[in-house]
Amino acid sequence: MKLPVIKHLTSFIEENDQDYVLETIETLEALTEVPSLKDEELDVIGELISNMYGAIEVSKMIKEGTPQKEALNGFMKRVLGSIDK
Repeated sequence: MKLPVIKHLTSFIEENDQDYVLETIETLEALTEVPSLKDEELDVIGELISNMYGAIEVSKMIKEGTPQKEALNGFMKRVLGSIDK
């Protein structure tokens, strides 16, 4: 996950609507079923999907009143904590 990408997508969600991101996730998930995709291509799609889900989570935290910087840092700590386990 890339924090600058999540931050940018969070701004996009604030300016538009999270439905755009959710529909994009659905489209990318459907693309992963293409049998001719290479592993590197699947990795890129997976990274995009992860960043989009992260942006949705951060956006929810912001809507609940958490400042953006704190929401981003809290989310990344949670992600890194789950990787360490």
